[in-house]
Amino acid sequence: MTVMNRIEPDSGSSYFNSGMPQAATSVWSGIESELAGDIASGRMPPGTKLDGEHRLAVRFGVNRHTVRQALGQLAAKGFVHVRQGLGTFVTDVAVDYVLGRRTRFTENLSAGGFKGLHRLLDSATVKAGGAIASGLALRPGTLVHQVLSLGEANSRPITVCEHYFPVRRFKDLPARFAALGSISSALATYGVSDFTRQRSAISARLPDRQVADWLQQGPRRPVLFVESINIDSSGTPVEFCRTWFAGDLVQLIVEPGG
Repeated sequence: MTVMNRIEPDSGSSYFNSGMPQAATSVWSGIESELAGDIASGRMPPGTKLDGEHRLAVRFGVNRHTVRQALGQLAAKGFVHVRQGLGTFVTDVAVDYVLGRRTRFTENLSAGGFKGLHRLLDSATVKAGGAIASGLALRPGTLVHQVLSLGEANSRPITVCEHYFPVRRFKDLPARFAALGSISSALATYGVSDFTRQRSAISARLPDRQVADWLQQGPRRPVLFVESINIDSSGTPVEFCRTWFAGDLVQLIVEPGG
């Protein structure tokens, strides 16, 4: 199993350079504007499920392809998001996520009034190299667990995270994380009752297609990218982490000393 084969988003396609006639473009942009107005005015509050493509097509007197373009642009701007198999909903999550010395995913969300869920997407055993080996104070080529997780707030995906842990110290950590649904709880089973954030580097970037799909957003909506290192009470690195946050759903707050 390989987790990190990333596919860069297409750079040449968009609704604005697709070669569509200008008249057709004005039709879907008008639909987009009207729906965005309904959302901004509160007529469609956060969490509202939009009518399906067929009903919207009837409402506006257009075909479903035109409606689909309007909805796609609304999603690209963050007004709505698609839940696979459920439909299209007005964006309803606005999370203040604190990056402190002791950042714990579910506790962080609970403090903001959200129900947090942290689950395993995939895992592999790989050889550490470059930044990962340096961050974990390991020799290049040392085996590490590569754990891919998805974080949700009120059932809405807000984070995708790559975690790296030394295999020698944390032999079956992916299985323990899958069973417990918490990185901190999994580490506690190895005697790491507390760990703190040594450093964090924050930047904004466009996601690749895989990350965008997991976050249920368009590849042209920026994400917040955080690279961090966590250490135990003795100062030994226990985790190297790369996290993609849905940029229009999460505000990162850095606490003093965090």
